[in-house]
Amino acid sequence: MLFNSYEFIFFFLPFTFFIYFYLLNKRLIVGAKGFLVFSSLFFYSWWNITYLPIILTSMLFNYVIGNSLNSNFQKVKIGKKSLLTFGILSNVALLGYFKYSDFFIENLNLSLDANIDLLHLALPLAISFFTFQQVAYLVDSYREETKEYDFLNYALFVTFFPQLIAGPIVHHGEMMPQFASRWNLVKNYKNIAAGLFIFSIGLFKKVVIADTFATWASNGFNKPEVLNLLEAWATSLSYTFQLYFDFSGYTDMAIGAALLFNIRLPINFNSPYKATSIQDFWRRWHITLSRFLRDYIYIPLGGNRQGSFKTSTNLLSTFIIGGIWHGAGWTFVFWGFLHGMALVIHNIWKSFGIKLPKILAWFITFNFINITWVFFRAEDFNTALIILKKMFFGELILPYSIIEKFSYLSSTKGGVVFFHIDASSDGILWILGAFILILGFRNSTATMNGFKPNFKNALLMYSLFIVSLLHFTRISEFLYFNF
Repeated sequence: MLFNSYEFIFFFLPFTFFIYFYLLNKRLIVGAKGFLVFSSLFFYSWWNITYLPIILTSMLFNYVIGNSLNSNFQKVKIGKKSLLTFGILSNVALLGYFKYSDFFIENLNLSLDANIDLLHLALPLAISFFTFQQVAYLVDSYREETKEYDFLNYALFVTFFPQLIAGPIVHHGEMMPQFASRWNLVKNYKNIAAGLFIFSIGLFKKVVIADTFATWASNGFNKPEVLNLLEAWATSLSYTFQLYFDFSGYTDMAIGAALLFNIRLPINFNSPYKATSIQDFWRRWHITLSRFLRDYIYIPLGGNRQGSFKTSTNLLSTFIIGGIWHGAGWTFVFWGFLHGMALVIHNIWKSFGIKLPKILAWFITFNFINITWVFFRAEDFNTALIILKKMFFGELILPYSIIEKFSYLSSTKGGVVFFHIDASSDGILWILGAFILILGFRNSTATMNGFKPNFKNALLMYSLFIVSLLHFTRISEFLYFNF
């Protein structure tokens, strides 16, 4: 079920909200939590109920292993480290089977000149997110940082529908105390107002901004060979903005929906396109994923404790794993490699103590991010390389009106701007508008933190919601559903 659908907004969300608090009002706390788990599983099963047993089995397996690793460890006869290894490998195997089997077979066929049939497995929804979330739980249980939670609370931690499908990747220490707090068991009207407000912002980001850029990005990536220079840049920028407004829009809606139930999800974005270094970018972009990669991969590998060469190797390994997590393809691996190398170079640069002017630092960082997103989006290396070639060596075509106005441009070819991506002159305005939004305005997190339930904010929320509803004729899935 999509957040940006009539079924979710007008039926599922209000029905779940009212029944949940009705049960709480009757002091049926266990029943209310059970209902919320059931509703979340219904939400998950809306696309394909076939994969419901997978998340249920994964949840039960990790709950048993996690409880066996914490205070109950003395009841387990095998070694604690062996049990953790078994738990992690089982989770990775589940993810690997569904997400990477065909990728492995394709490369095996290529390297051995074999002809093994592909499995053509459909990727179970949210498997990357709930797998990482539960791996973190197992590691924390091994470190004795978890408590002995009952299965109902654990199930709610894993399945809570606002964050289930595409994050944020939540930590048990953030969620369990909130589910247990008696202050969260009654309706909080300020939270309801703030939740609806941030949800409306996220909805607008997705259906109005992201889906507009999605059309131009898809047109460009589907036929890269016909693009001219400006169209290639418009294509890459369209995807850069589509990805941000799509994923941050989802996160805003998740945060808003969770607030209705008095649950505060962690912040996942902090104006990442304002970053002035690649390190700064990863402190702002998909913050919960960055946290997971740091705490459960980079630091266990040794972090920065074993010299500069080992630090560089650990960074590179961590980001290659991050690339693989995003998708089963060499373009994702290469994207992760590029970001890992950028962080290595950044660390070397910092060691010299040289600081670039802020504007130049932002310009370099943003363009690196924009260029590397091309590999992230492209179906294959050939498509990515064609677009990059067009961005730097493509034919320059300007509107006739500009050529006529400036005589020294008479030798430049004239034509319709952005003809091949079907954007016309609107594309320029949308791209400029996106830059103004990401650089000149506060992000939704800062807006929510200063939120006051007044007439001005109510009018803004209502306007964003109505405009979003008018765009529901082109409902589309969120990009991170594919990861």
